[in-house]
Amino acid sequence: MDIIHYGARQKLLTTARGHPYDRDAFHQLTATLQDFDVTHVEQPVAQRLLNSTTAAGFDALLCYDMPGVDFTTEDPPGLVPPPPGFIENYLAMLEAGIGVVFMHHALAAWPAWETFAEIIGGRFHYRGAQLRGQHWPDSGYRHEVKHTVSVLADHPVTSGLPRHFEMVDELYLCPVLSEDVIPLLGSNYDFTARHFYSASQALAGKMHSRSGWSHPDGSPLVGWVKHWGNSPIVYLQGGDDSKALANPHFQQLVHNAIAWVASRAAKDWARQRNQQARR
Repeated sequence: MDIIHYGARQKLLTTARGHPYDRDAFHQLTATLQDFDVTHVEQPVAQRLLNSTTAAGFDALLCYDMPGVDFTTEDPPGLVPPPPGFIENYLAMLEAGIGVVFMHHALAAWPAWETFAEIIGGRFHYRGAQLRGQHWPDSGYRHEVKHTVSVLADHPVTSGLPRHFEMVDELYLCPVLSEDVIPLLGSNYDFTARHFYSASQALAGKMHSRSGWSHPDGSPLVGWVKHWGNSPIVYLQGGDDSKALANPHFQQLVHNAIAWVASRAAKDWARQRNQQARR
């Protein structure tokens, strides 16, 4: 188990792995979170901590992981369902109100558990799949895109950011459950199939290929907030590599997102929305 601590006040649990990531760059990002004492755990061990009892010891959770996908099968990826008891524990954690920030490839986590897409607000598909009764082809990816991010709403997550800023990062063409999220950030990139490559073909050894592949036009949203149960949720599509993780505007964004989901105001907001949804 990889555990890193930084002295601070509030407690943050970060999870990673299931997808390759630059450990040094990620730890450099979390080291900038001066307001938090950070505990870092990798998958699959992290699954043991995602329950209401353990999560009660943390103010927020930052997910940079992608469990539930197996790239070692003959016909990758294999879709691995959550282990016994995990779903119940995870949903209980969200009912308890832990604030969660999901980053980048976390959008592809747990594809065999459809509710996870509802929790996070969308899903990246490595192979064709059903979502809300609709068939979706494998999703699109594009590395090292220089694009402009625009702030779409005044919110604690976007506080202090310029109205527009540039990033070089990987972008996704995939279903976003736009009607269930509150938009915070949009990209000026063209989210159409001709500007992306097939994820399934990349796994088959054909990087940067879209031959015979098509995908519905996608959403330009690259950041949003929502709730699930009593938990405030933030998703940030950025953060693919060391360059993106070191972007000062993205670092400010991550800090703001974690600080917000950890706050009493965010947890009260989520609880109120949950109560309204259940009436």
